[in-house]
Amino acid sequence: MTGPMIERELVIVGGGPAGMAAALAAHGQGVRDILLIERDQFLGGILNQCVHTGFGLTYFKEVLTGPEYADRFVTKINSTPAIETSLRTFAVALSRTKVLTVIKPGRLQNIAARALIMATGCREKTREMIHIPGTRPAGIFPAGLAQKLINVEGLLPGNEVVIVGSGDIGLIMARRFTLEGAKVRAVIEIESASRGLVRNLTQCVYDFDIPVYFNHMISRIHGKDRVEKVEVVKVDGQRRPIPGSKFELSCDTLLVSVGLIPENELIEMAGVRLDEKTNSPVSEAPNTTAIPGLFVCGNAYKVYDVADSVTADSQLCGRLAAEYLLKIQGDSFRPLSPLEKPCKRR
Repeated sequence: MTGPMIERELVIVGGGPAGMAAALAAHGQGVRDILLIERDQFLGGILNQCVHTGFGLTYFKEVLTGPEYADRFVTKINSTPAIETSLRTFAVALSRTKVLTVIKPGRLQNIAARALIMATGCREKTREMIHIPGTRPAGIFPAGLAQKLINVEGLLPGNEVVIVGSGDIGLIMARRFTLEGAKVRAVIEIESASRGLVRNLTQCVYDFDIPVYFNHMISRIHGKDRVEKVEVVKVDGQRRPIPGSKFELSCDTLLVSVGLIPENELIEMAGVRLDEKTNSPVSEAPNTTAIPGLFVCGNAYKVYDVADSVTADSQLCGRLAAEYLLKIQGDSFRPLSPLEKPCKRR
């Protein structure tokens, strides 16, 4: 893609907990030219829609909500002049030479980064990835999308809900739907134990008397314009349906909470090899890639259970990037002129 080219010392893609922690850690190690890119209109990433508590227990030794946890880092970012943030900015291409192409309102831009940290997080697995047969009606949502609709947009996606999978977001949304007055018919989990944290299973499901069916799977979805019901069947140790165990649950909404996939298409575009099972970069050392100066942190590196672990991982990544820049500081690199440096906030 063509467009104006600028050069920066450290560029970080993703303004969630990973990107912010990496930026602050790199600044703490002496990096003074940091560009933090975020596609949303606010920093914070997924934390902004996580209004439940459970954050900060390890890092801050306090019980915080997601927005409270994010705000502590946003405050530090905004009070650090060396860290420039570029909001509503989409990274669309990356070359092996660490040239990043971004689109922002009104223009396209190429950024040559001396060091680059990808803190792009992860996305949810979909119905198609777990091969649930049936019709394709409205009312089927990834659990995280339903969370955003309720907590950010103020919309209730449905009134009678079945949740397939017991990932943390799905468990949390079981409680959230119940508190909003909806009826959660059941949580269906193909494994013999929950995929989520024990505290979420206890506090969000058992405490609200929501049925959980372990060793069960949804065998078919019914509905024309909207989901009407799902068929559920018990499975054996090899995940094979057990004859005669099928039953139906009526619902108008199906939430899919069956895991997360690291968002690493950009580094794959640059030539980084990804693990076929996890979609994480294949590397010899944590947070690194085969391309010198290209780092990956947070849920883009591997999926973590809690944001506190994302923060710790990303701080390490920020320090690694700073060490890399220190090693190559003797190389020729033209600093930005005052006219090239954009304003602090976009």
